[in-house]
Amino acid sequence: MRKTLLAFVDDVYEDLELWYPKLRLEEAGYGMHLAASELKAYRGKHGYPAQADLRLSDARSQDFCGLLIPGGFMPDKLRRDPQVLALTREFFEQSKLVAFICHGGWIPISAKILKGKRATGSLGIKDDLENADAIWVDEPVVVDGNLISSRTPKDLAPFACAMVEFLGGAVACARRV
Repeated sequence: MRKTLLAFVDDVYEDLELWYPKLRLEEAGYGMHLAASELKAYRGKHGYPAQADLRLSDARSQDFCGLLIPGGFMPDKLRRDPQVLALTREFFEQSKLVAFICHGGWIPISAKILKGKRATGSLGIKDDLENADAIWVDEPVVVDGNLISSRTPKDLAPFACAMVEFLGGAVACARRV
């Protein structure tokens, strides 16, 4: 299995929720490809650009060890894309990391992979998670099998640490809760 993750990106992604985990994973020796519908720069909620380097149509779950789904308004758009939902289901079904934060949970909800699973996210999607039969947990980071979820940017440190730990990163980190 390659030491590379896939992350979804589109306009109005939450800047910190993409870049903090990406940089933390790179420190731990992992690479990351940013997948989108087009190979272009996308603007985050706060204006930070992210250059897509892989088309969603070319992304294959077998080429990656995990998936990162940042929040922002981006997930509400991407949850309508059948390729995004199929990829998310494939990562989950292959027991690979599926990590989502804040509103990123909208994509696993629409991929229908959260039934009976413990998860968290922004309070703004609490009802959506519960309506998808997920078990809402109000904690900074929640790990249920290969699903890792977090609430908001203030929880990025434990979220990124949980991702590194799941992937078996050589560098352990202390989760700040």
